[in-house]
Amino acid sequence: MNLKFLIVAVIQFAIATPLFAQSKGYAELVNKAQHLRDNKQYAKAAETYSQAFVANGNRGNVNDRYNAACAWVLAGNADSAFFQLFRIATKGNYSDIVQLSIDPDLDNIKKDKRWDELYSIVKQNKEKEEENLNKPLVAILDTVMIDDQKDRQALDGIEEKYGRDSKEVKDVWKTIQYKDSVNLVKVTQILDNYGWLGADEVGSTGNTVIFLVIQHADIKTQEKYLPAMRQAVKKGKARPSSLALLEDRVALRQGKKQIYGSQIGQFLDGRHYVQPLEDPENVDKRRAEVGLEPLNDYTQHWQFNWDPVAYKKQLPEIEKNEKKFK
Repeated sequence: MNLKFLIVAVIQFAIATPLFAQSKGYAELVNKAQHLRDNKQYAKAAETYSQAFVANGNRGNVNDRYNAACAWVLAGNADSAFFQLFRIATKGNYSDIVQLSIDPDLDNIKKDKRWDELYSIVKQNKEKEEENLNKPLVAILDTVMIDDQKDRQALDGIEEKYGRDSKEVKDVWKTIQYKDSVNLVKVTQILDNYGWLGADEVGSTGNTVIFLVIQHADIKTQEKYLPAMRQAVKKGKARPSSLALLEDRVALRQGKKQIYGSQIGQFLDGRHYVQPLEDPENVDKRRAEVGLEPLNDYTQHWQFNWDPVAYKKQLPEIEKNEKKFK
């Protein structure tokens, strides 16, 4: 599974800028750029992002410009990467210092003399954003986010270098599992004492990591806090798109079918698939209701197409594969 995509998508959704008018071809070009990046065609991806911005009157949202910067770094073009990063820092008030710090896609420019200036601007944005927040809890949750994400975001690169079943990958997972256990204690203490905190109380990063820690927890913990997250969504303190991911994971763990198609499985031969899904013909309608992209756009990140007719034919093979891991 492209684990880094799934996690970063959740994080970046949390820091998305308000919607702006887009030219007809903007979304199409951005989707094309994302597909190229998933296929490791980094230079073409970066160029396609640039085409999207130009087509939209040199405008682009923070997430797309951040992804363009990552593509430029991976393509070996630091100048273009810094152009995009400084733009979102100075004009988009980008404030996610945690993601900026731990993202392995940016490693190759962190020794560049321009990095310290960029970091300083983003840090100032974060401090300004947090003026009226619960700063002690923000600090705790920032640490939790680093511990939750740093190793996970490095996994794809480690798998690519050493192999999916290598000792190196297994060692990373042991570290992740240990940190998850520590983080779970911290986050459940916060939930039990304060309830589900919104971005207006602990910032977008803090709000996001509360969900991520529960998403990575054991089934009993997920079942315990799922009702709290449902209420948080109703109160505007959690995102419907994040709740959809938790609903899907809990449903599968309970032996049911998922609702939104967010959980992706993998056959031993490397092929990916949507894990057992309820009413596949209407999944895109359900996804749209919670702010998720169409399922076929989502599955492109794992290099396979979504088709409900073909899926129903493949379902017996999928269900047989799922039983192997229960």
